[in-house]
Amino acid sequence: MIRFGPAGIPLSCKGRTLIDGIEDVHSLGLTAIELQLVRMNIIDRYAMEDEVGLTPRDITTDLIVQIIRGEEDPLIITDLSETIQDGDLLVTLISGIAPNWADVNFARDLAKKLDITLSLHSPYYMDLTQSSDVALPSVEILRWGGLIASEMGASPLVIHLGLYEGRDEEDAINNIVSNLASIIDWYEENNVNVVLGLETSGRQEVFGSVDEIIRICDEVEGVIPIINVPHIHSRENGSLMTKEDFEDLFAKLDNFTKSVFYVHFSGVEHEDGNEIRYTPIKKGDLRFEPMAEAMIEHLYEMTIISGSPLLEHDAMYMRVIFERNYTRQVQKLKRMAEKEEETRIEEERLAKEEEGATKDTKSAPKKKSGAKVVTKKPTGKKTPPKPAQAKKASAKKKSASKKIPEKKEPVEEKTAPKKAPAKKKSASKKIPEKKEPVKTAVKKAPAKSPAKKGPTKAKPSPAKTPSKKKPSKKKK
Repeated sequence: MIRFGPAGIPLSCKGRTLIDGIEDVHSLGLTAIELQLVRMNIIDRYAMEDEVGLTPRDITTDLIVQIIRGEEDPLIITDLSETIQDGDLLVTLISGIAPNWADVNFARDLAKKLDITLSLHSPYYMDLTQSSDVALPSVEILRWGGLIASEMGASPLVIHLGLYEGRDEEDAINNIVSNLASIIDWYEENNVNVVLGLETSGRQEVFGSVDEIIRICDEVEGVIPIINVPHIHSRENGSLMTKEDFEDLFAKLDNFTKSVFYVHFSGVEHEDGNEIRYTPIKKGDLRFEPMAEAMIEHLYEMTIISGSPLLEHDAMYMRVIFERNYTRQVQKLKRMAEKEEETRIEEERLAKEEEGATKDTKSAPKKKSGAKVVTKKPTGKKTPPKPAQAKKASAKKKSASKKIPEKKEPVEEKTAPKKAPAKKKSASKKIPEKKEPVKTAVKKAPAKSPAKKGPTKAKPSPAKTPSKKKPSKKKK
């Protein structure tokens, strides 16, 4: 699940109490808030007469975090259900979180009802890089901060680790490991259920690079890294620019968070590896879109706290960007799924067709192995053609017979030798057509017709008929 919220009570909230802040966050559509325990004052006072017999939870005027009983060998009591006795020294905590334990418990129940995740940020002036004696005030503040967080149901308790102050990295790491171990032991002894979150720093002189935080998390059990994106971006000279940059960062810290990340985000101005100030997200070179893409692709579970000067406005802005990118990604995946479904259906159809074709070939009749194959010997008789073939043959014959008389043109020289006899017949038939009628005269003999040249034979001249002599007059 992805949650967005401000670092502190929203600027738009009319009331400035813890209860007002939780209700306003819910009305804005946000689902997380990081409460700021940045100012903390400790006051020791003796119990009043009307407080004797009550418990720290019953006191409505102060937030009592500890009871000190006795003077020579004092007994320190952190059980909030312990009855206050006469002469007890009460350690009260003055902060902007809540005036008493009743408000703390009410805030816990209200946040649970509205589905708001609570977390707590300790004061910024922690100094755990020092030895145990010097770091004792910081250790006590973290004890009491853990007590408040546990009663409120807030987690994690976000802490800074301190300055180097001339110490080398190894000395600082050893002191931090020792102080954190004592705090966690105290939590276990007093049934304080909270996780310590180690925040990355944004300046070179402050302990808390990504690699240093990883080393502390590796050596101390029960702590997690807090990813302050503008701090890392500043300390590494603008290293978080692309989706791949964020993926590498989350992969580095995944072993300690189990894909459940707590992140601070805002715009930032930086120079020479140091953060100058927070800015609204729209300013500067650090953009939220690449981180949103990495979140969507890897489905991280994440709580994102806006540390921007605009607080809840930029928290809502990040939520809008995330939802927009998430919708685009869902639509893209939907289109890809539809294409895959279409290809799957097409492949199934082709497979069914192939399966049907193989079934058809298998169902065709096969020759039995034991049966004898009878083959007919070819005979001299021609088998009668089938009706269709007979029709085709007759049609071919008719077409051939029709085409013969149409060719009346004289044959070319190439085909002349083959059709020589036909030429003679045609010539002999054409001679009488050209023959002129023979005129017979009684008195004169017919003139001899000149012989025609050519391959045709000369016409036989008509036989002379013997003319009958007229009887002469003398004989009469």
